[in-house]
Formats: sequence, C-alpha cells, structure tokens
Amino acid sequence: MDHLVLTVIAQDQPGVVERVAQCVNTHGGNWLESRMSRMAGQFAGILRVAVPSEARAELVDELQGLAAQGIRVLLAESGSEPSGGWKPIHLDLVGNDRPGIIRDITRLLTEQGVNLESLVTEVMPAPMSSEPLFHAEALLAVPQGLSLEALQAKLETLADDLMVELNLRAEA
Repeated sequence: MDHLVLTVIAQDQPGVVERVAQCVNTHGGNWLESRMSRMAGQFAGILRVAVPSEARAELVDELQGLAAQGIRVLLAESGSEPSGGWKPIHLDLVGNDRPGIIRDITRLLTEQGVNLESLVTEVMPAPMSSEPLFHAEALLAVPQGLSLEALQAKLETLADDLMVELNLRAEA
C-alpha cells in the first residue's frame, strides 16, 4: 500500500468530504486519519490515506479531477513518523488579542527544537469587557533532553512580554 497525505480546500458545502471519500473508496483505498474544519465559509482538511500501489495513479487523477467541482486537492507522500525522542506537552495560552502572538511563540518553540503537532486558535469577546481575547491550544512534541521546567521558564518570560497567560502540562 502507498500512503498519501491529502490537503482538501473548497467553498463550504454539503458533500465535500463524501466526494473525496468516494474517490478513495473507488480505488480500494483506506481513510486512515484526518483533521477537518470549516472557517469563514471555506472548508479545509488534511487526511492520510492508504491505497494499493497499482491504483495510486488513477486515484490521484480522480482527486485532481475534483477541481472541476471546486474541490482542490494537494497531494504529498506520507513521511515517516518521528521516532521516540519526543514527549507530548499541551500548551494553553490566553491573552488580549494583538498581532504577532503566534509568530513570537512559534519562534521561541523553534529555537528550542520543539515541533508543533497541532494548533487551534480563536479570538472571542472577553466575558466581562467584550474586548477581543486570543486563545490558543497546541500539542507540542518536545525533545526528551528539554525539561518541562526549562521550556516553561523560557515561555513565561515571553508570556510576560506578550501579556498572556500560558500553561504547559505533560500529556497524561
């Protein structure tokens, strides 16, 4: 079996996922994992599929043909998963919204060799003041040699500069 990672982007409408799933199924493929979401009238998803090697070219052609229905599909080879030198850490961040929060946090994480596994962000009105409040939740892959305390200290210094609350916790 060949493993592919697909990125799907389309105007949000019923049936987008079903059309992609039908293509995968028609060619004997198996839908392994996915993350999908609707935002601002657009639908986007990333998924990993396995397909028999002999059906791969036909699957790719059919997925590319979905563009005629307004569904863009980008394909990449499935890479190998990182081996054991990582520990999962959850990051929660809340603060007044302002440009640059994600840029500054991800710069510090990159400098520490931390990989961003997943990230969900949103801006919502604060409960009492209705001021825009930025919230981020992330799953980090932290190198085994980097202690949670050392990462916390570096992030807290940045959090003070950004005026945000930041919490790290090891995955249970």
